[in-house]
Amino acid sequence: MANTYDKAQELNLDPQVYGTFAEIGAGQETANWFFRASGTAGMVAKSISAYDMTMSDAIYGRSERYVSRQRLQQMMTHEFSILEERLGPKRGANTTFFTFCNTVRARGYRDTAECHGWLGVRFQLKPGDPPSDIYMHVRLLDVSTLEQMEALGVVGVNMIHAAFRHRGHLGAFVSALTESLRPGRVEVDYLKFQGHGYGFFDNRLCALQLVETGLTEAAMFRPDGEVVQAADELYKRPILLLRGSFDPVSRLHLEMLEQSRTVFRDLLEPGEDVRTIELCEMTMANLLRGRVIDHVDFIDRCDGLQALGKTVLVSRCAEFHRIAAYLSRYTERPVGILLSIGLLNELFKPKWAENLAGGLLESFGRLFRNRVSLLVYPWRNRKNGELVTATNFRAPKAYRHLYRHFIENGRIKDVPAGDPDLFRYTGRDIRQMIETGNQDWKKYVPPVAHRAAEHGHPAESPL
Repeated sequence: MANTYDKAQELNLDPQVYGTFAEIGAGQETANWFFRASGTAGMVAKSISAYDMTMSDAIYGRSERYVSRQRLQQMMTHEFSILEERLGPKRGANTTFFTFCNTVRARGYRDTAECHGWLGVRFQLKPGDPPSDIYMHVRLLDVSTLEQMEALGVVGVNMIHAAFRHRGHLGAFVSALTESLRPGRVEVDYLKFQGHGYGFFDNRLCALQLVETGLTEAAMFRPDGEVVQAADELYKRPILLLRGSFDPVSRLHLEMLEQSRTVFRDLLEPGEDVRTIELCEMTMANLLRGRVIDHVDFIDRCDGLQALGKTVLVSRCAEFHRIAAYLSRYTERPVGILLSIGLLNELFKPKWAENLAGGLLESFGRLFRNRVSLLVYPWRNRKNGELVTATNFRAPKAYRHLYRHFIENGRIKDVPAGDPDLFRYTGRDIRQMIETGNQDWKKYVPPVAHRAAEHGHPAESPL
């Protein structure tokens, strides 16, 4: 693996790669690597840092937020157009031009707010091509400003190098983004490719790759398939989240959401429900086939949910307390986690708290730390016909008093049952029907999700 200096020098010595740097908010840390390496004149046409807001507005135009994708796009458009206009006639036939930009909020004096930034590369796949864009959002997790600046510079070099050396291999591209950095210094929670050469590229795979490689805890997609930043979508919003494998998405899933909405609204203060967002969440464990993530299966499940107008979240948070903590990072409003009786039973298994010193007690403490509630949908016991609800659920003997405490204080709430016919089959039953050609499965899967369901594969996870 080449280090940061070697990557900068390699690009400096490539006669076809030539471009500009525009960096705001944390010095010119990426450009500095190319100036430190030999052969800088072969790579760098210009480096600029319009740090003052007035100067920045005069160059790039006004923006609602200075550390935003909007500002990044303004910077990339302005700088790349100048590059083409001034250098295109002279060397455009033999040069792949690029513009690297970032706008960052690094640690300030007596500053405790979140530090993050948007990075982007606009570049040509080959000389004379229309431009292609890569956008990325990072969270800077170091405590000191100097460490954040150092990490930002390394990520910037990695991004430019990957754009020219790994753009044909998504896994290699994502893995390269944090090379030469120890784990835990940055989080990459957004990555998107667009423009020339990426017209048929599915950016949901980018987001999945970030989660799969551990660069972020979760990724989110709107019903139209657009990859979005969770921080923007969830900020100060009430959240109703349905956990499941969605293999396939079924009428029961829709029934669970429908029946839970009234229960969730009772948790809200007046006016809080105006911007409630509903999420259908899959963990990485849901997508495993053996030890490998099935990317085609992942897209099929997303397609099924999004055909029904659902927003999808895919996460690494198998433990309930981790997904609760992730959501609470972005909102102080109520969070309702909708789950089945089967998943409620899972919560009491020691494996979900084996990394916590306080065991299951600590797990539940973390789960209910903020305005989080569990909304439990009932299930009919196949052996005796009993309808099992949150109220009559039998928690393990050692935790019965604790469970009763959660019930009595409204942290665990019943969701009323809907169509009793939907209790007849589990998701695995429906998947088996599909695999064996039993057409009865179509009664239990919404018609718009039939095509995605037929393409799916069996899940191998208790979640």
